[in-house]
Parts: sequence; structure tokens; C-alpha cells
Amino acid sequence: MRILVAECAQEISSFNPVPSGYEDFTIQRGDDVLDQRGRNTAIGGAAEAFDAHGGVELVPAYSGRAGSAGLLSAAGWSRLSGELLEAVAAHARGVDGVYFSMHGAMGADGELDPEGHLLEQTRRVVGDGVPVVTSLDLHGILTERMLRAIDGLAVYHTYPHVDFADTGARAARLLLRIVDGRLTPVIARVVIPALVRGDELITKSGCYGDVIREAERLERDGRALAAAVMIGNPFTDVPELCSQTVIVAEDGAVAEAEAVRLSQEFWAQRHRMQGKLIPLDRAIAQARRMAGPVIFTDAADATSSGATGDSNAILAALLRAGYERSVLLPIVDPAAAAAAHAAGVGATVRVRLGGAMDPRFVPVEVTAEVEMLSRGRAALETSGNALDAGPTAVLGVGATTILVMTRSVSLFDRAMFLAHGLDPRRYHLTVVKSPHCEYHMFDQWAEKDFNIDAPGATSADLKSLGHRICRRPMFPLDGDVRFAPVPQRFRRTR
Repeated sequence: MRILVAECAQEISSFNPVPSGYEDFTIQRGDDVLDQRGRNTAIGGAAEAFDAHGGVELVPAYSGRAGSAGLLSAAGWSRLSGELLEAVAAHARGVDGVYFSMHGAMGADGELDPEGHLLEQTRRVVGDGVPVVTSLDLHGILTERMLRAIDGLAVYHTYPHVDFADTGARAARLLLRIVDGRLTPVIARVVIPALVRGDELITKSGCYGDVIREAERLERDGRALAAAVMIGNPFTDVPELCSQTVIVAEDGAVAEAEAVRLSQEFWAQRHRMQGKLIPLDRAIAQARRMAGPVIFTDAADATSSGATGDSNAILAALLRAGYERSVLLPIVDPAAAAAAHAAGVGATVRVRLGGAMDPRFVPVEVTAEVEMLSRGRAALETSGNALDAGPTAVLGVGATTILVMTRSVSLFDRAMFLAHGLDPRRYHLTVVKSPHCEYHMFDQWAEKDFNIDAPGATSADLKSLGHRICRRPMFPLDGDVRFAPVPQRFRRTR
């Protein structure tokens, strides 16, 4: 059995004013794609599942992965998609199946459904007789174009995400079942006109997790080959943005019934699944009287969700308030990082911080001591994937320590802090630019985690973002949104 392996993954925020490009992607070709073996990635998990099955020859074609960012440029998309599809065509001869690792919330200038295009073109290359299975983030936006091109899928079941490899393995095992058993499964889905955020999305503790666990039970009980509850990425403003339930099963009636049932359970909880934000000035007033440590979550500038990372909203407010306790915070500012590197460790520099890319932020001027310089390299705690923030500096401004990076990287764990010897537990207040992190990273030891109401390209105040493209009406963007579940059925014939 020969299985072609390909990957294309990026998540974008349509409200980030800075486009991303081809240079933001990590590209691997041929056998290098399988370097992910043994790592907590979708391809890493899939490779282990294929190896465990035995008798499988993997045909790695191409991998393109990028961190979350703004809309992919037309030139970047043209080069990326061209290279990927050329590689697929070069490796497709004689394959028995295709495994395609994706995120699901891409967007490009001139192509608002990149995953749909790639799957559609891959289908044209391999023909109708070859099964295609994809793995997706639960923040992905599964489109009709994608559904018409695939035979099955597997979707993350955890948030914060920890099941990267497990999802790849589930996708691989599903593909093997389809090929071995010559199955032609049905995919049923129900589109739900709702966008959600907030603590109730944490799958270990929130009501969203209760619905996810029902999907997992359907898989374990064998009632479904795969089951998912996808919430899309509310910052990816594209035509088919939504939440949805998806069931893959041999019996179409079962698939439709379960997709409807899960959608109704999800819809009933939609009001709970909204962000609860605290005004910044109130959070500062409360935090300064606490023993600490405390966390200020700046989800509005979450680089892992597609924001620029150059928000100085919290920094400016802390400076105005004369916050006297120790503070640790990250920011992306290429000019400030360059000035620190030019001055050297131990020097005192006068720099402007914030608003380097997103014009909604007005730079603040500070006098800082250069405490450390680096190349900005780290590895994610979660997956081991490399981070490269470019020339990076640690600046001291009184009791405030600022990690200044040249490029935005995912900040959903402590990797960049720890790589620079900055342990958040040693600071009274740490700013975390991610909506949710694994519990042990911050919340386990913090006295309080304040979910700050601040501006940004990934704000949980969804009405403030300015959606223009997604279908309407949409909860909570619109007032009177009604929902009657209508299942759609997709089944490929071979």
C-alpha cells in the first residue's frame, strides 16, 4: 500500500493589516517531510500509525507550515500552491491513498478557500478511485469544496490543543480502514450560524468539551468512523465561516442524525461560549493589591491566532498607572530590537515600542537597559516545533522586563520566555498573548488570570472586529439569529 503524504497549514486573521508571505512558511520536500516522526505533530502521529499497520510505503511529497498571521499575499499563495501541487503530481503515480495535513483556517489574497483549492486539485491529480483523508484543527473552516474532494477527516478534540499527533494518527487509521475495507463512507455535517470564544471552550472544563466528548464517544463506540465539533476561527473572515458538526460513518442516516443531535446541543450553549472581558484599568487596580503572581491575558493580540504581536495597550496602561510591581511582557517591534542589538548588552537605549505594524496602536517611548540579546530561537513546549523570532532583546524599564522580538511567533506556551531565562513565576504580573494555554503553564500557579478587554486583530469582542464577508445573520454579530439544523450529506463514489 502506497500512501502519499502532503501538508499545508496556516491560520490567518483577516483583521491583521500585515499580509503574510511565502517566506513565512517552513518548507520540506520529499523524505524531509517525515522528519516529523516522533514529534507531537499531525504528520508525526500519522507516520507512526502507518508504520504500526505494516505493509505501508509512505510517499512524502511536500510540507508547508506557517505560524498564524495576516492574509497570505497573492504572490505567496501562487508560489506555495504551485510548488505543493507540482510535488503532489510528481509523487501521485500508483498511490493507494492520500493523507493531507491541514489547519483549515487559511486565507489568501484572491483565494479565500485555499484548502478547498488544494484538495480539489489533488483530487484531479489522483482521480476518483484514490481515497483522500485530511486532518484539521477544530478552528478550521470546513467548506463544501473540501467536503466534495475528500473521503474522510479527523479533527482535533482538545483545546488548548495537545492532540496534534493523535489527530494525525486517527486520520491515518481512517484512511487505512477505507483502503483496506474498500469503504465509501458518508460525511454528514450541520452548519451552525454561531461564532464562539471564551473559557467555556477549554475542553477539559468547559461546556464545549462536553459536546466534544460526545463526539469522541461516537468514535469509540463505533457508531461513527470520525466525529467532530468545529468552531472555526472567528478571525478568518471568509464566506463559509461558521461552527459545524461533522460525522463520518458507513450509514448515512446515522451520520445525519448524530450531526443534527450534536448541533442542537452546541447551539443551546452558544450564549455561554462567549468571551468575558475585564476593563484594563480595573484589572490593574485589582492586580496591584494581590500577592500574585497574576496573569494578564491579551487575547486580542494573540500571535497564535493571527495578530501582529505589536500591541502596547497593556504596557502603556501599566506605565500610566505607575505599576510598581515586577512585570514580564512580550512585544514584536523590529526597530526596537535592532536598536538594542546596535547598542549592545548593558547599554541604555531610548526606543519607541508598539504599533510597529498595526496602526491602531500608538508607540510609547521608554528608556531601557539592554539586558540580553539573542537570535530569538526556541522550541515550542507542546510540539517541539522551532520558533524563530529573529533578532530579539530583553529590555529592562524599571521593574518591567520586555521581551522584544523582530518577528511574531506563537506564544501559546512559555518557550520564548524560558529560552531567554525569563521564568514567569518570578514576576508579579506576566502578559500572555494567547487566549488559552495549557493549565500547568500559567493558571496552575497564578493567583488570578485576568482576561483583558483590549483592542486587537483577535479580540474576543467579536462585534468589534468588523466582519464583512462571512454569512449573515451570525451569532453574536447579529441580534435575531435562528437555527434549524439541516444536515448535508457528502459521499464519494469510486
